[in-house]
Amino acid sequence: MAEEGCSLVNGWSDEGLWLAGIAGVAALTASAASLGWIFSRKRYRARQSGPAYQWELLNSLYNHSPIAFAVIDRQGRFLDINRDPSDMVGYGKEELNGISFETLLAEESREQTKLIFQRTLQGETCTREIKVIHKQGHAIDLNIHTSPLIRRKRPIGLLVFIEDISDRKRSLERIRYMAYYDDMTGLPNRQFFMNRLEERLQTAKEGGRPLAVCYIDVDHFKLINASFGRDFGDMLLLQIAERLSRSLSVPGDLARMEGDEFAACLDTLESADEISGRLDGLISVMKEPFELSGVPVHVTVSIGVAVSADGTGDAATMLKRADTALHRVKVNGKNDYMLHSCDMDHIALEKLTIQHEMRRALRNKEFILHYQPQYALASGQIVGMEALVRWRHPERGLVPPGEFIPAAEESGLIVQLGEWVIEEACRQNKEWQNEGLLNIPVSVNLSLRQFTQRKLTSKISEILRKTGLHPRYLELEITESMTMDVERASQYLKELTELGVSISIDDFGTGYSSFHYLKNLPIARLKIDRSFVRDIEQRSSDAAIVAAIISMAHSLQMQVVAEGVETKDQAHFLRSYRCDEMQGYYGSPPLPSTALKELLSEKFNRPALPNYH
Repeated sequence: MAEEGCSLVNGWSDEGLWLAGIAGVAALTASAASLGWIFSRKRYRARQSGPAYQWELLNSLYNHSPIAFAVIDRQGRFLDINRDPSDMVGYGKEELNGISFETLLAEESREQTKLIFQRTLQGETCTREIKVIHKQGHAIDLNIHTSPLIRRKRPIGLLVFIEDISDRKRSLERIRYMAYYDDMTGLPNRQFFMNRLEERLQTAKEGGRPLAVCYIDVDHFKLINASFGRDFGDMLLLQIAERLSRSLSVPGDLARMEGDEFAACLDTLESADEISGRLDGLISVMKEPFELSGVPVHVTVSIGVAVSADGTGDAATMLKRADTALHRVKVNGKNDYMLHSCDMDHIALEKLTIQHEMRRALRNKEFILHYQPQYALASGQIVGMEALVRWRHPERGLVPPGEFIPAAEESGLIVQLGEWVIEEACRQNKEWQNEGLLNIPVSVNLSLRQFTQRKLTSKISEILRKTGLHPRYLELEITESMTMDVERASQYLKELTELGVSISIDDFGTGYSSFHYLKNLPIARLKIDRSFVRDIEQRSSDAAIVAAIISMAHSLQMQVVAEGVETKDQAHFLRSYRCDEMQGYYGSPPLPSTALKELLSEKFNRPALPNYH
């Protein structure tokens, strides 16, 4: 550490030093006189022109000062110290008497302290931080202030003012750690990473070499956290951090940004083509399952990447681009990486625009519902319908849900929109029933955000009371992933079924569910995902999966609905395996409420399937 200050003592007489005052070097010099080493008390009293109590003041400073100071001769040996130093360095006064100050010093402080002493003997005052070795062997941080002891205008020794700053240094180091490191994982935090990234970009720019910034997100981490608890979630993050760190050659190149998000810097790249191999490595370290309380958990990550070919750009821009690319990966299905491209910034702006317009759309009642009928495969009659939200945009026309639902989920608007969908579907169904049409249930999808709301049951109950619809004519569809936390899901579903609402699992076969724990949940129906139905005629594996789902669901007293049925042959296959219901374009596409009302009014509204007798 650099010297904080040195100044030359010009032409000080011994009398002048004694009378300079107690605040600073002169007082410390004067206090040494109490040793009888420089002046006798009699001589001092003869020369002093100050108050009568000045000698007593100097004596009190020497004996009772909370600050330690030592008298050192021209050879650097201890002559005296004003207080017992054992609590500071472990050595007593007697042990230090006559030994060299240098013997206490840590190796890294010896040369610089020697130089300080030389300059002090030349008339300077200096301040410096040093390290000494305690008698028990550990290092101690001290701050020393040195000043010359002068008699007859020549230095005869020096005074060393000593302060133990070990606790202060530890506190400062702890503050620094808290400012730059994540307390849980021990990884650098966002601030540290940004500072380091600026340095790396400058180095890459000087060398004309590529550098990549990765923004990493743990897929479905919130679901894992909800399923196993926050303590296990923290343990998982520690293990993930350890694996990712092993994939990076330089310590400090990985940082925890917040929550389940990490950032990494990839430099020392020979070419941009090398980036793909490094990213594949980051993805591959997640292949082996993690173990939480004896339960193996498979985890994947999504990675957004921003590349600077020659180190140009700043850290904030690079990280923003990587984050934008990460969002695109998550929209596209996760468990992958993607490099930032210029069009992504435009898409991100579009997403913000959509979120703003959706808030306006909720206020202006621009959302409408379409309904897709569900047919009984045994009779061909309509036995239910699914409510599907559409956006009637004033400028863009009818906007399909795939364009605005992701933005609604990300912004949290999905909760408000979802509540509107449930209420409107119940209101419309009750209106049709009052008009004498079929009394059939309407099914509505629940988002994860809705499902995890504590007051979900009370909100559903209030909607049913407000619309007058009987609970048995409302079906709520949840996804398989919502049932991972079996205990919580059981509680929520139990409350809903006690209300009289039925529950179905949507897109069955694409998530995490197993019949082992589904049997313990109050599930009325399974909806086979359209991806299996689509290829049942071409792929024997899909046909076998569909047949197995139907069989096992029936054994658990659950009904089965096949989604995405588009051909007559698919309908025949499903009927032959006793699938209960079908939904898809073969029966009917989603229809506006007016068109569905007409369909429900028809006496024969079934699709053209033979053998309905």
